[in-house]
Amino acid sequence: MASANSWTLVIASSVAAPRLFRAAVMDWHMLAPKLVADVVASAHPVEGEGGVDSPCMLFSFMKERLEFLDADKCECKSMLVEGGGTGVAIETTTSHIKVEPAANGGSLVKVDSTYKLLPGVEVNDEINKAKESVTAIFKAAAAYLVANPEAYN
Repeated sequence: MASANSWTLVIASSVAAPRLFRAAVMDWHMLAPKLVADVVASAHPVEGEGGVDSPCMLFSFMKERLEFLDADKCECKSMLVEGGGTGVAIETTTSHIKVEPAANGGSLVKVDSTYKLLPGVEVNDEINKAKESVTAIFKAAAAYLVANPEAYN
């Protein structure tokens, strides 16, 4: 049986937590392909309204299912259900994102990812690449919000 591994990432932003969560999580399927096309080629909900248990956020190499969403607390949890190494290197992976207010009026994005590798599989640069991709998405969303102060208020 594969053992569970995890990584954590914290990203500081000057943008308030609710705005950043709405842009980078709730509406990322619209913004990410425009803002970080090198990371997310395309994205769209594939079923339901994007609520809990609705598969959502399909893009060129992976599909995630939203497991938990609390928009008021700027928090969500998703599970990789297809692509992204599932069945090839990864047995399962989940991500928990929480965007919390910071003392300076900005926010702290906390991402916790837990995954089980298939037997005999080792990861090397994949974790750093995943962290870089997540960071790129949140940094791009923050830059967009700073440049567009009326967006997502």
